[in-house]
Amino acid sequence: MSHEHEHEHEHEHGLHSHVHEDGSIHSHSHDHDHGHVHENQKAVVNRLARAIGHLEKVKSMVEEGYDCSEVLVQLSAVRSALNNTGKIILEDHLRHCIVEAVEDGDRQSIDDLCDAIRKFMK
Repeated sequence: MSHEHEHEHEHEHGLHSHVHEDGSIHSHSHDHDHGHVHENQKAVVNRLARAIGHLEKVKSMVEEGYDCSEVLVQLSAVRSALNNTGKIILEDHLRHCIVEAVEDGDRQSIDDLCDAIRKFMK
């Protein structure tokens, strides 16, 4: 039985979803005046697609009764792939969005980034 449920709440900027550790999904709004298309967008999408495929393989390993040690090693590889993808997103965000926010005097974007880094680094 899945514990996934979705919460939506309007924030002043657009719509985002977050998956919590318990599997629940929290959505809130967040728009920017730019399109979030950065130089590494295609690479990030490709990395995420590979990580999703790898995670599906890990799921099938569990279903097929693979040794727990093997599953843990593969999960570690998925976590590493996601962390590396997050680093690319963070770098793009710093180079584009945050530079623009600083130029515009937008403290909220910087505060949002600090909050996102705290959550990403958990």
